[in-house]
Parts: sequence; structure tokens; C-alpha cells
Amino acid sequence: MRFPSPVAATWLADLLGAELLGNTDAFANGINEIHKVEEGDVCFVDHPKYYSRCLNSAATFIIINNKDVEIPNGKTLLVADEPFECYLKIVKHFQPFEKQVEPIHPSAKIGEGSYIMPNVFIGNHVTIGKNCTIHPHVSLLDYTEIGDNVIIQSNTVIGSHAFYYNTKKNREIWYKRMESCGKVVIENDVEIGAGCTIDKGVTAATVLGQGTKLDNGIHIGHDTVVGKNCLFAAHVVIAGGVIIEDGVTLWGQVVVNKTLTIGKNAVVLGMAGVANNIEGNKTYWGVPAQDASVERRELVWIKRIPELWKKVMG
Repeated sequence: MRFPSPVAATWLADLLGAELLGNTDAFANGINEIHKVEEGDVCFVDHPKYYSRCLNSAATFIIINNKDVEIPNGKTLLVADEPFECYLKIVKHFQPFEKQVEPIHPSAKIGEGSYIMPNVFIGNHVTIGKNCTIHPHVSLLDYTEIGDNVIIQSNTVIGSHAFYYNTKKNREIWYKRMESCGKVVIENDVEIGAGCTIDKGVTAATVLGQGTKLDNGIHIGHDTVVGKNCLFAAHVVIAGGVIIEDGVTLWGQVVVNKTLTIGKNAVVLGMAGVANNIEGNKTYWGVPAQDASVERRELVWIKRIPELWKKVMG
């Protein structure tokens, strides 16, 4: 999430009630998760296991619960007992919940030639490009960005919060929601079927690339980036943080595990389970998904087992 304008380290420390160490004159541009951070960003860390990764990341500002760590050159530490609570405070300050009583928020921008059918909900700061068709009962939630020539079928929800929780077993409620302050970006010429759900990024964007087509009943998790001209059949489920390169085809009921990459022009056949990174320009099948030609040969040999057993027992 980008801040509306850069904010001073001293201002952040006051907001969070944190102790300021290191470069106290720096200005922060936004807040991001560790795998999305850029120079000028704020990130948080609350477990010693991840101190080094966070301190040595691109982030300029680190909210941390230990003041005795070595501060890398140019970094700013914001020391607080509960870094996760500080993250929530920043998100709620810059993206507070806004009650909405009208179906289309006044801040929404809708391009020329776009047709919004009855009973569509459009949230705060949503943008819709030119010549789009949004069918009944679609929900476009806050900060969603829709390109030109996009078609979205009925009962689809775009921009719902990520299924993403901070976990601590030493508190009464183990799982506490990590509030999403990212967005969904739908590029030009995308078509989305009925009853699909697409989660917003936790701090960045979930993206559907230009020309991609989705069938009905598909779920795409937070921060997943889908390339151009991909084709997904019904009931595909994609977890968070996945990278799907251009031209990928996922047939019906394929399930894709989190934080992996599917290479360009790969084809995954129906009901497969993608558990690891897979290369492009190949066809995959099975659970876990593997080269379809290998899987077929294995099935042939499995069917021959009774015959071979009879010969052995002869």
C-alpha cells in the first residue's frame, strides 16, 4: 500500500508509540509484506527467526520487537512490543473502514460505454474502464481497478479480504486477521465467469493479465499474479502468492498450492494438483501434477500389474 504522500519517521513513531532508532530523518512511502517490499517501505517482524531476512530486505523501515539487533546502514527501526498491532494501526489509519449505504460509491469512476446492470455493488475508489459489462449481483469492493472491455458475470466478488492470519498460540484467539490494504487489478479484455471470487492483495495487488478468460466458480487467492491470455476452466482454485505466466491453461478443478510458479504456456489437465513449481510449454496431470506423458505410462503399467503377477506366480 502506498501512502498518499511520504510520512516522516518521527510521525510514524508517534502514531505507533514506538521507539525510533537508526535513520530518524527518513520518510516512508508505504507499507508492504516482506516478499513485496521496496525501498522506502515499512514492514514488520515479530519473530527472531525472520529478523535477519527483514532487516536485510529492501524495506527502509522495520517495525520490530527487539532493540538490540544490529541496525543496517540507512535503515530505521520502530521498536514496539507488538509489531503486528502496529501494522494494523497503520492500515486502519490510511485505509479506514468506510460505511456505504448506496450501491455505487460516489468515488467510483466508470468509463465511457461501460454498462452496469441492476443490483451491482461498487465500492470506494473503484475504477472501471471503457466498454465494460458488469452483470447483476457482482460486487467490486474497495480499490478494485478494472481495465477496458472487461466482462464480469453475475454473482462474482472481486476484492474480498485475503485469507491471511497472524498466528500466536499464546493468546486466546490464535488466528488474528492481517487486514488487507492491497487491491485487485483486472487488465484489458479479461472475461470473468459467474460466481468467481478474487481476493485483494494483502499489501500489494492481485492481478489478472490482459486477455485472460475465467470460467464459472473459480477462486484466486491474495497476491496471485496471472499473466496475459491465460484460460481457466470451472472450479479452478489458486492459493495466494502464485505466479502464473502468460498463456497458461488450467482445466476444470485444478488446485494450485501457494507461492509457486507455473511457467509460460503450461497446460494442466483437469483435477490435477499443482504442488511445486512447474516448467512452461509442457502438459501436466495428476496429484501432484507431473508430465502427463509420464503419468499415462505409469497408469498403463499399473493396469498390467495383475497380469504380471499371474506370470510371476505362474
